[in-house]
Amino acid sequence: MNDNPILLVIWHSRTGASEAMAQAAAGHDAARLIRAQDVKTADILSSQGYLFVCPENLASMSGAMKEMFDTQYYPVLGEVEGRPFASIIAAGSDGEGAQRQLDRIAKGWRLKRVADPMIVNFSAQTPQEILSRKSPSETVLDQCRELGTALAEGLVLGVY
Repeated sequence: MNDNPILLVIWHSRTGASEAMAQAAAGHDAARLIRAQDVKTADILSSQGYLFVCPENLASMSGAMKEMFDTQYYPVLGEVEGRPFASIIAAGSDGEGAQRQLDRIAKGWRLKRVADPMIVNFSAQTPQEILSRKSPSETVLDQCRELGTALAEGLVLGVY
């Protein structure tokens, strides 16, 4: 992967689903995959676009992804305006709460959404289902690859 990526794929995962989807989306040479807890201000500033991938936990984005936004919000505020972004949410039910929260933060950074939100519902409702390892289907992973490729190619070609 590229050390100076055009597309930065930031992810957090508890059960493997978001990690697998992020890995699939980051398959382009112009993309870099980085865990939310490892993101530094320089990573965000040196990228031209972003793909945020995380699980929904208790109707919100995961705590690690929120912590990344909390620590990076002010250092990059005013520096990333207009940059494109997209998102993938691994949901146990509907994923809408996590998506709304992510969109509000992106609005504050004045990022530009360039793809519809991708919410993958794993229908995990019992404690055992919620805590179990999850593997997205090949169809879902193909959709993640397509999204990542489209974002990276759009950035390379100057579409966004």
